[in-house]
Amino acid sequence: MSNNQINSLDPRVNRLDLSRLKEGKVHTNTHLITWEVFHLEKRGKQAVHVGVVHAPNPEMALLMAKETFGRRGKTANLWVAKTSNVYTFNMQDEDMFETTPEKTFRDPAAYRVRDRIEAYREKHNL
Repeated sequence: MSNNQINSLDPRVNRLDLSRLKEGKVHTNTHLITWEVFHLEKRGKQAVHVGVVHAPNPEMALLMAKETFGRRGKTANLWVAKTSNVYTFNMQDEDMFETTPEKTFRDPAAYRVRDRIEAYREKHNL
């Protein structure tokens, strides 16, 4: 290892080969890209949006996502997507999502079976 090379106990820092940066062989971005992070707790479950990271490329975004969102709980995988690649409806069109009040059958909270389940458990000592 040359004198210009940073010797670190962290293998990720050694893989960066920061000596190339000092020699001008690596171009750095002055503007970071915003990446949306999706967390997959375990295979077969749906990925959930957990937040945003700022990084110059997808590889660094994954590393930042792992350090930020992958260490708190069980993680099977992380996904990142550029925020600029996420398309959405205009907020002025929110009325298209309004539903009529008589369609409460679509909401699981409308079903009140919890009382029956608890009564059954008490009756059978479960």
